[in-house]
Amino acid sequence: MSNISKAFENGKAFIAFITCGDPDIETTKAVVKAAVDNGADLIELGIPFSDPTAEGPVIQGANLRALSGGITTDKVFVLVKELRKDIDTPMVFMTYANVVFSYGAEAFIKTCREIGIDGMIIPDLPFEEKEEFSGLCHQYDVALVSLIAPTSENRIAMIAKEAEGFLYIVSSLGVTGMRSEIKTDLASIVKVVRENTDIPCAIGFGISTPEQAKKMADISDGAIVGSAIIKLIEKHGKDAPRYVGEYVKCMKDALR
Repeated sequence: MSNISKAFENGKAFIAFITCGDPDIETTKAVVKAAVDNGADLIELGIPFSDPTAEGPVIQGANLRALSGGITTDKVFVLVKELRKDIDTPMVFMTYANVVFSYGAEAFIKTCREIGIDGMIIPDLPFEEKEEFSGLCHQYDVALVSLIAPTSENRIAMIAKEAEGFLYIVSSLGVTGMRSEIKTDLASIVKVVRENTDIPCAIGFGISTPEQAKKMADISDGAIVGSAIIKLIEKHGKDAPRYVGEYVKCMKDALR
């Protein structure tokens, strides 16, 4: 049983995305703790990459700030090790295939297991090519979390049948970022998911307000928020943990 399932045991899950090393490692550590203390059920840690193709300008900016601040994959591993001393909340990495390949896939995934990372999300890894990593993920008990997009259509059932950890349902076409409204027929996507797996699914991309989070969680098992949190970090810098904590609390309250 994946540790990720714990995130969905207490009602609807609030999943917070945080870019590692933006603006620095110490702030990331404090932001993660503030998010957990205020009700985040699962933490997605972004490992910065120079060409994050799924990200809009907000998270791209965070990647660039972190990279120019000297963040590396090894420093992210050390950060997780530190966080795991007092946090047992499920944590997954969100990064790109190139980051895993350049580190060495087996070394990367084995380290995930050793430091307590429960899964990984790789937006630029097509479902049909997941064998590149899935064997190693099974060997080291790290869930390879799949994404389902509005364009997945006749592939939804196939992706759902092989789901691990949780399913990340992408709310809209395009990149991450805050949207004033989400128009995709997500209920019908979730229906197909439910018919093909018992694994929970959460909706991300474009969610920033408590109303949006509740609406998305009403049709799925949780809401994923990234850009709105990153904007708070960009605005408040080292003082961000307090503001992120307040924001996570109001989002989690909306899901209750």
